[in-house]
Amino acid sequence: MSDHDDEMILDEEDGTVTRRGRGFREGTSGELNRTEQQFDRIDVGGGREGDTGKAARSVEGWIIFVTGVHEEASEEDLQDKFADFGEIKNLHLNLDRRTGFVKGYALIEYDTFKEAKSAVDACDGSTLLEQEIHCDFAFTKPPPTIPRGPMRGGRGGGGGPRQRGRSQSPGR
Repeated sequence: MSDHDDEMILDEEDGTVTRRGRGFREGTSGELNRTEQQFDRIDVGGGREGDTGKAARSVEGWIIFVTGVHEEASEEDLQDKFADFGEIKNLHLNLDRRTGFVKGYALIEYDTFKEAKSAVDACDGSTLLEQEIHCDFAFTKPPPTIPRGPMRGGRGGGGGPRQRGRSQSPGR
């Protein structure tokens, strides 16, 4: 083993790459790719009416994004407002470092889609500390789109004319 913290070994017989050291998991590159692919899959629930996409689950639960939160709101205020719809797994109420007041948004995590959807539906447009708040899912999966290319009605090709060999720096 070399003096470096990281090491990559290429097995020329079957083409696998083994990585060892800081930051690498044990196994071949094929095993690493299979492990990373499991995080690409997300659970998709039913979207809200009028939305262009569908709600998507985060790694641990369903997260809703609450905007318009009063600058003097506390975590207890949000707990009181949103606890009626289910058990809150996690609540983030970010503060401005300079002023110490709430930044105006909060992230609330529920375990099930049903709890999160009922919270979004009931609290979107309601008031908290005499200020109107809006709620929606923090993660959404956009609707499928048809790729536009030369064969699908798109223009194809690149943008405008190219100038080779010339710098396009401003002021020249």
